[in-house]
Amino acid sequence: MGYQSVSENSHLLSRIAAGDGHGENSSYFDGWKDYDSNPFHPVSNPGGVIQMGLAENLLCLDLIKEWIKEHPEASICTEEGLNYFEAVANFQDYHGLPSFRQALARFMGKARGGRVSFNPDSIVMSGGGTGAQETLAFCLADPGDAFLVPTPYYPAFDRDFCWRTGVRLLPINCFSSNNFKLTKAALESAYETARKNNIRVKGVLMTNPSNPLGTTMDRDTLKTLLTFVNQKRIHLVCDEVFSGSVFNQADFLSVCELLDEEPSYDKSLIHIAYSLSKDLGLPGFRVGVIYSYNDTVVKCARRMSSFGLVSSQTQHLLSHMLNDDDFTSKYLAENKRRLHTRHEEFTSGLEKFGIKCLPSTAGLFIWMDLRQFLKENTENAELKLWRVIIDDVKLNISPGSSFRCTEPGWFRVCFANMDDATMHVALKRIGDFADKVKDETTQLDDATMHVALKRIGDFADKVKDETTQLQQKKRFNKKLRLSFCRINDGGITQHLMSPHLQSPRSPLVKASH
Repeated sequence: MGYQSVSENSHLLSRIAAGDGHGENSSYFDGWKDYDSNPFHPVSNPGGVIQMGLAENLLCLDLIKEWIKEHPEASICTEEGLNYFEAVANFQDYHGLPSFRQALARFMGKARGGRVSFNPDSIVMSGGGTGAQETLAFCLADPGDAFLVPTPYYPAFDRDFCWRTGVRLLPINCFSSNNFKLTKAALESAYETARKNNIRVKGVLMTNPSNPLGTTMDRDTLKTLLTFVNQKRIHLVCDEVFSGSVFNQADFLSVCELLDEEPSYDKSLIHIAYSLSKDLGLPGFRVGVIYSYNDTVVKCARRMSSFGLVSSQTQHLLSHMLNDDDFTSKYLAENKRRLHTRHEEFTSGLEKFGIKCLPSTAGLFIWMDLRQFLKENTENAELKLWRVIIDDVKLNISPGSSFRCTEPGWFRVCFANMDDATMHVALKRIGDFADKVKDETTQLDDATMHVALKRIGDFADKVKDETTQLQQKKRFNKKLRLSFCRINDGGITQHLMSPHLQSPRSPLVKASH
């Protein structure tokens, strides 16, 4: 018995199952598939695709492995930690282990420079950052409601925030003319557009530090944002998953700091999403965090966390690690140092090839400007360039259009998910590509120059021919006039030149006899 297609059975399924709201038809995810089908390996597949489309942090995993070796008691799967096995294996309270929530609160404060503190009782755990985003959407909006989000924004928000919740994301368009900085005018414009279209806006979703820009939001912009949501009585969801991955800590200002400084802001409208996937480089541990100043949201989110709990074994291990203040201080400092070194090495390598990036001080990626390589200023041209980079250059980088960027030619490139040797291979491939394009452009310029010179030569010859013909005509006319003058001197009267009929008394009539 054969199987029927999904489309044929769509009436038997839910709209979620039959639809494509997951967003996998995006070029962002297509790049991952290209990598999965032909992954780079320095020995077994040196010609494969290098993954530069995944924001993972592998630069400091050696520090974590070293700590685990030195603290076998932190795991219930070792002889030293086996005494905790029964208690941990049977723990399933969706509040989470108290020791873990306390350790997590301290770590979140330390990752933000120690300038803010977090209440462990306001922490809700979820299955990674994806779970945190979805839970917040469920708590704050109904299907059909919308959140405004500055562009460019993380493509998976369309999945995390919208797919199962039915919530919509509406872009707040930002532009390279001011380094994609969010403005009050852009906020108001997006809000008014939604209102005119009868769409209920429930809040603003933003990332700080920005994914994909790698920039941090300044104090004035954060104040503008907080004032805006307070005036409109809507929510603000701040995704701060890269808060511990800022190269220059002075550049990062958490929304929590402004809330402490400005008591006039309504804290119940503010919610923070966090995870240990980026700052600790542990995406597989699936530790997501919701921190809300709204008690009702905390209560609801905690109940929902039953659908995506963090395993008690993971909580137990990480509570030991994050309670080690010496280790977390050393780790955060070294993580920043290594990220800064990698960022500088990668961007300086690109500069040698004449490729610029948006200035950035945070995150695991850069926002690379390849507009000079576009054949035309369109999204289609960007996607064609991206396909060449994947198919020919063998690099999976993410096109700006997948981040809803309105300006073609920008690409997000991740640099922390590989070792130094692979990074240098990637840089060489980019350099070879840039040189090839420049050579082709030079050849095209030479060919164009020769075509232009030929056209100029043809034009000059044409003008010369026309000039020669004109000069010959002038000489002929001049001779003709001289000839008539001589005839006139010989007795031919001037009325010969008259258009009227000749008189019967004309000398010509007489001469004809």
